[in-house]
Amino acid sequence: MKEEQRFIKTLGNRDVLALAFGAMIGWGWVVTAGLWITEAGSLGAILAFLIGGLLVVFVGLTYSELASALPLAGGELIYSFKAMGRVASFVTTWAIILGYVSVVAFEAVALPTVFEYLIPGYSKGHLYTIAGWDVTLTWAGVGIIGSIIIAWVNYRGIKFSTIINFILTLLIIIAGVLLITGSTVAGNMENMQPLFEKGTAGLLTVIIMTPFMFVGFDVIPQAAEEINLPPKRIGSLLIFSVFLAILWYVSVIFGVSRVLNPAEIANSNLVTADAMAKAFGGSQFMGNVLVLGGIGGILTSWIGFYVGGSRAIYALAKAGMLPKSLGELHPKYNTPHKAILLIAVLSTAAPLLGRPALVWFVDAGGFGLVIAWFMVAASFIILRKKEPTMDRPFRLRGGTSIGWIAVVMSIGVGILYLPGMPSALVWPYEWVIVFAWTILGAVFYKMSVSKYGKEYPDKQLNAEIARVVKYEDVEKKQAR
Repeated sequence: MKEEQRFIKTLGNRDVLALAFGAMIGWGWVVTAGLWITEAGSLGAILAFLIGGLLVVFVGLTYSELASALPLAGGELIYSFKAMGRVASFVTTWAIILGYVSVVAFEAVALPTVFEYLIPGYSKGHLYTIAGWDVTLTWAGVGIIGSIIIAWVNYRGIKFSTIINFILTLLIIIAGVLLITGSTVAGNMENMQPLFEKGTAGLLTVIIMTPFMFVGFDVIPQAAEEINLPPKRIGSLLIFSVFLAILWYVSVIFGVSRVLNPAEIANSNLVTADAMAKAFGGSQFMGNVLVLGGIGGILTSWIGFYVGGSRAIYALAKAGMLPKSLGELHPKYNTPHKAILLIAVLSTAAPLLGRPALVWFVDAGGFGLVIAWFMVAASFIILRKKEPTMDRPFRLRGGTSIGWIAVVMSIGVGILYLPGMPSALVWPYEWVIVFAWTILGAVFYKMSVSKYGKEYPDKQLNAEIARVVKYEDVEKKQAR
């Protein structure tokens, strides 16, 4: 009987940290930092990211414990299945895939946006207008070509992807350090006025954007079977990457608001690049350096979420909750190549929606992420009760208290997306994305379960979990 092909453990400390940090940073800090400051004020935007970051810290801590105890590809699928069963595991994983695919689509739209700064007026060949935005042949073409290249990089193997990822992450860090040091010297506190804008509504508007900006740490558990580190280290690196991202976003907001006044922010297309240029005496060259760092962020995030999304799709397919062909590994590159190609199709189509899709993807994807994070936090609580002797190399102190905080905060942020709230999802664009994704998932699930049988996912997932789960010696646990 032919032995089942499995992932190869190749990722070390540097690879894992670059994968998570690069995935979290992305392009949002370049293209939407002005929006954060305009909506909430300089201090309000910082406060919003601290609040959003706090949610992610608590959720990340629950992930850290679960990832160390159940180091399997598919992360959320495994945790929620062991805690709540098949249907809950599909809902959780399908929601996180919406978040991942939204980020991938976001980057496909962000890439042609950045070219407008580097090559003004390059957008030619009007195709049509959507939501007031003119989509052109060259603009969409840049996003489509970029999507094809990133799909190819991921297709070739995770080690190849992470080498490129690490180099690009260094580029991001260099650009960010230059911005922060330049703004510290050239900026002033007067530019930071008003500290708060639009009151609570402004603060909430920015808070609902933060889940999308922080998503990326959960790529680590998706690639758990490819990480060549002790399980406890996986949990440590995951939570460390979250703290690095919080520090990054707060520093960028502080730097931009110190250099540019509200009028300059309002008139800028890329405030972070313009802030960099002004901080260095109006140097367009330094503005371009920042944009290159932003392009690095686009590419690292793009690569990271191809990894996360393809592994989540692979895990669902392998469990028989999506077509099984999506759960195959490439014979040479050991990648879930068909899952990667599926994401590539969605990513390549995204630029055809135009620049307004940037905000649609942020909000709709963020809603999916918050749902998944809530389910993971709930799984953490349930497994503490249901599986008290399961070995947890990265074990949180305080029992289930951190899990409960993560659950309550997830619910609180999730409510902000609902109709009637100042920061509700926009009808029809954002809700159409959510509803269409839900219907697509329901169709895939029903077709797959009907074809393979309801017992098949349970059998497959229980076998995978049995392969890695360990239990503590009860007497030693009691003595401790």
